[in-house]
Amino acid sequence: MPAYGFFVEFEAQVGKEDEVAKFLIDAKTLVDAEPGTLAWFAFRTGPTSFRIFDAFETEDDREAHLQGKVRDAIVARASELFSVPPTISPVDVLAAKLPH
Repeated sequence: MPAYGFFVEFEAQVGKEDEVAKFLIDAKTLVDAEPGTLAWFAFRTGPTSFRIFDAFETEDDREAHLQGKVRDAIVARASELFSVPPTISPVDVLAAKLPH
């Protein structure tokens, strides 16, 4: 069971909502190359609000993801896409249901 995760909050700049959605869809390719990322979800919660939740079995896997290519891409495009810097919150997963 994954014990570690991140909850990431994004607010798109007005007029950049479609670009943020595409950015998150494209980020999945980077995540697919990370063997330590057990689950990864990117979703929209409002017109300009987007979120990511991801889960990891170990703290080392979580740290590797935090220092990985997705974060590099977020940092590289943050001022272009987001109205405020993304909020990255580490979380402890208490319970999960994942496919086997």
